[in-house]
Amino acid sequence: MKLTRVLHLLPLIALAACTQFPELEGTVAPELENAAYPDLLPLEPILAQAGKSGVDPVQAQAGLEGRLAGLRARADRLRGSVLSGPEKQRLERGL
Repeated sequence: MKLTRVLHLLPLIALAACTQFPELEGTVAPELENAAYPDLLPLEPILAQAGKSGVDPVQAQAGLEGRLAGLRARADRLRGSVLSGPEKQRLERGL
């Protein structure tokens, strides 16, 4: 069983080996090619700044719970019948 899968994959692998790769020479601008490497920065100040997001988790949770309650109420309203009683009777009569 596995041998037949390998035999089916061999032509695909052979076709992939014939792929022409794009020419990469000359794709980078000369001013970028001769540019200096960027300065390395210490990671600690960046991580400390990222930790100060300014988002209060309690307030965010309360906002999400309020929105969730509103969406659930909307979903409950949408689950009801679209047609009123007289409209249903009219459809049943075929008018």
